[in-house]
Amino acid sequence: MAIICVDAGTTVIKAVGYDSTGAEAAVARRATVVSRPAPGHAEQDMHAVWDAVAATVREVAGQVGGADFVAITAQGDGCWLVDADGEPTGPAVLWNDARAASIVDRWTRDGLAAEAFRINGSSAASGLPHAVLAWLGEHGPGRLARSSTMLTCGGWIFSRMTGEQVADESDASAPFMDLRARAYAPELLSMFGLGWAERLLPEIRPCPVAALTAGAAAALGLAAGTPVVMAPYDIASTALGAGAVEPGQACGILGTTLCTEVVVDTPGLDGEPIGITIALPGGYLRAFPTFAGTEVVQWTCRLLGLSEPAELGELAMSSRPGAGGLAFLPYLSPAGERAPFSNPLASGALLGMSFEHGRADVARAVLEGLTMVIRDCLAATGAAPGELRVCGGGSNSAPWLRLIADVTGLPVHRSADTEVGARGAYLVGLAATGAAPSVAAAASRHVRLRDAVEPDPGRRAFYDRLFRDFLTLRDNSSGAWPLLSDLRSRT
Repeated sequence: MAIICVDAGTTVIKAVGYDSTGAEAAVARRATVVSRPAPGHAEQDMHAVWDAVAATVREVAGQVGGADFVAITAQGDGCWLVDADGEPTGPAVLWNDARAASIVDRWTRDGLAAEAFRINGSSAASGLPHAVLAWLGEHGPGRLARSSTMLTCGGWIFSRMTGEQVADESDASAPFMDLRARAYAPELLSMFGLGWAERLLPEIRPCPVAALTAGAAAALGLAAGTPVVMAPYDIASTALGAGAVEPGQACGILGTTLCTEVVVDTPGLDGEPIGITIALPGGYLRAFPTFAGTEVVQWTCRLLGLSEPAELGELAMSSRPGAGGLAFLPYLSPAGERAPFSNPLASGALLGMSFEHGRADVARAVLEGLTMVIRDCLAATGAAPGELRVCGGGSNSAPWLRLIADVTGLPVHRSADTEVGARGAYLVGLAATGAAPSVAAAASRHVRLRDAVEPDPGRRAFYDRLFRDFLTLRDNSSGAWPLLSDLRSRT
């Protein structure tokens, strides 16, 4: 028999079948649609997500012949509301939704966000459940009245597979968990005026395990009663899948979000209130997931008339380091930015442009700007890792990996797996079902890395200076963000 793991990302659903040795034996993918029915909105049809999951699992199951267990990881945050029968009461509101930006801005200015951080270890963002619920309380009270449980994407998939509506500790970490107690904190609900929402919170279980129902089994092509494991959500499972399982080990996800994260043994609630903190089996993950990642690469490709991201990397390398003095602030999300700082009004910019700049300079400035964000987030973790493990679609770009090594000064390793989040779910599933003594033990056996990309010592000093310049330019530009936000709203 085999093991099947699902990684339900924001734009692509993946299912991976692993053989008896733990090697990837089959992979299936289905694209999903993010709808934007109004400015700042980012939603998904919950049934469409489930249908994509069912199709990928069914395809893999047909190739590997069943499963000893199924493990799930999925996009985190957002608000996936269901009624008493477990049916959606509307579309899922996603982690990158910006409709509640003004609410988060008010919480930040009033000091509530910083106060909450001392309990939950996470800065406020418009795509987190408390912000979405607050917005729905003002604009969608009818939907709230029809809803009985607030799930995440992983919780929704687990519910469809098992009939149980629960939350893994990672999904529950933000925004309502007391991280030290690993339980919901009523004072957090009261702090944000959301005491009424307590009825919507699902039971918290560490790495929940339940049996596949007969109905779900028929949809997935698996046997009823097959164990189903809800692993930590995607950025956490990806860190584990890359082998970042011990305190001090770091991982960078080059995907829809640029997420730089480090494993820690204590939540660190007394530091600067930035980033998020996720409860893991036996520890925590300090993570800095940005609102803008490889979508910036795709946007630049469209801007420059390039057919694929690989062309962007090649074009960028034809410009000299520093892009001829062109600097790029990659804060393109309508939701602003949440890592390594939180500002719903943050916006992007190309600075220093002149007639002397060409397409190659723009390409290089964009990749350098994104890489400066990775270094900025890495510095915000407070850790001093000896290497950076990277994954996600952007890790296929050799020019970008060389740039990351030069800017951070760290050896950069890629995973040998094609789907690292699914590998993390696999490791958690082994531990949760008793097939491995721990996640760390499973990782030591099953995680494999490719050769490292080493930093160029000759460019380190140059990029140290450029990083300081990047921070100065961002600070100088931030004063214009409220005006630019106002201009966008008026047009």
